[in-house]
Amino acid sequence: MTGMEENKPVELMINGKSRIFDIDNPDLPGWIDKQALASGDYPYDKRLDGDTYEKMLEKLQIELVKVQFWLQATGQRVMAIFEGRDAAGKGGVIHATNSYMNPRSARVVALTKPTETEKGQWYYQRYVTHFPTAGEFVMFDRSWYNRGGVEPVMGFCTPEQHQHFLKQTPRFEKLITGDGIHFFKFWLDIGREMQLKRFHDRRHDPLKVWKLSPMDIAALTKWDLYTAARDQMLQETHTEHAPWTVVRANDKRRARLDLVRHILKTLDYDGKDKAAIGEIDDRIVGFGPGFVK
Repeated sequence: MTGMEENKPVELMINGKSRIFDIDNPDLPGWIDKQALASGDYPYDKRLDGDTYEKMLEKLQIELVKVQFWLQATGQRVMAIFEGRDAAGKGGVIHATNSYMNPRSARVVALTKPTETEKGQWYYQRYVTHFPTAGEFVMFDRSWYNRGGVEPVMGFCTPEQHQHFLKQTPRFEKLITGDGIHFFKFWLDIGREMQLKRFHDRRHDPLKVWKLSPMDIAALTKWDLYTAARDQMLQETHTEHAPWTVVRANDKRRARLDLVRHILKTLDYDGKDKAAIGEIDDRIVGFGPGFVK
């Protein structure tokens, strides 16, 4: 594929069985295709159909526009961070959330790797500068939780920096919520075969190949290390003032709908239409480390 170096097949241990995965082979292995949706003990065996999804999403997006009017009228601030393994669907759910919001006051923050100057700063400093002002809704596509996952797994921080982060972050987030910011932390959870399927889709789709990074390729053999880092991160940073909302995301459509529902149900905005929002599926959305697989 244009723009991509050739990758060697990798041996993966999945559910106690050795598998060979060649991401450059245009044919998706049958064992991935068959197990992708069900991976990670996903509770549905079929994706939500497109027509139902579009109708539900439109109703929720109308409510999000109401939220934005409320924010502008009251000066309230909303901030949401979106975390998850590579290919968990963070970008898609952010797009579904902000598609019809006014971009002047609904911002997406997706920072690149830190500069040399930023490396010498207080770790949280480069994130704080993007926090919302009065009337704003800010969404972070990855956040300071890079230090809870990718950095320790890939060796981009020291073990001491990682431990310091886990201790300091609940205190840092107490300052955020204590200042009155409506703060959401989302972990999008996917199964291993689903991640492999999405990586393969990106590799062979000329419109999505830019999404597949060398970091994604390097992560292929590090599933268990990422799992251990995730579990520790959720355990140490799931707090009463800043809880983790876990969203099972093998079906992107269900994940997007229920994530937006959670935001809308939490905020006390003017003109809320509870019937339009509907009910959250507790098989898709849960809280804290006990809900991940």
